[in-house]
Amino acid sequence: MKRPPANEAAKKFVLETFPTCQAALLGGSVVRGEETSTSDLDIVIIDGTLSSEYRESFHSHGWPIEVFVHTSQTIRDYFQKDCQRARPSLPRMVSEGTPIIDHPIISNLKEEANRLLRDGPPRWNNQTIDMKRYFLTDALVDFIGSKERGESIFIAGSIGESLHEFVLRTQGQWIGASKWIIRALKEYDESFAKEYIEAFDQYYQKGNKQPIVRLVDSVLEPYGGRLFEGFSLGKK
Repeated sequence: MKRPPANEAAKKFVLETFPTCQAALLGGSVVRGEETSTSDLDIVIIDGTLSSEYRESFHSHGWPIEVFVHTSQTIRDYFQKDCQRARPSLPRMVSEGTPIIDHPIISNLKEEANRLLRDGPPRWNNQTIDMKRYFLTDALVDFIGSKERGESIFIAGSIGESLHEFVLRTQGQWIGASKWIIRALKEYDESFAKEYIEAFDQYYQKGNKQPIVRLVDSVLEPYGGRLFEGFSLGKK
């Protein structure tokens, strides 16, 4: 049975499940034109009668649905939390979202979300950069020396996440998780994202570690290269 269009299903769901909410937005892949057969509906609900925020999953009107339920204050608190961790999931959802239940608060929240997205995450200081250099170096050395394929696979995965974080945070850019790692890198630099993908693809397909090693070294080089000797953390 064919499921109804996303906007139609979202509107029916909100009216049935949150009939007293002040406002509601539909976000996620369906509003970006990136919908797949497994896409869900991401819906932000604003309800001033709540005592606390929550998240809940449903299956309704032929769609899996994720709702992010907030008051006008808790959604702003979560904006700040997302910005501190440099993964602006909720601000991006609000910025891109289309109103299901319209209310003046939506335009205010969109303005705040757009400003946060434009300003970028808090900058790393030199101490943080050195700490991240050290742990990236440590993982890279483990990767180079590892003889066990299973261990090397997961070391490579940890390098990939740390490397993308280092590249983006040192440039004042937002980071991602899972599929958003590649999306965030492409938003920053299509050419680097391509090199990044090819380096890890070479290892996973052919067992060739060198492209990853070269890529990490090229990223670390402007900041002093690999860091081991002299690094200290927490010493009084």
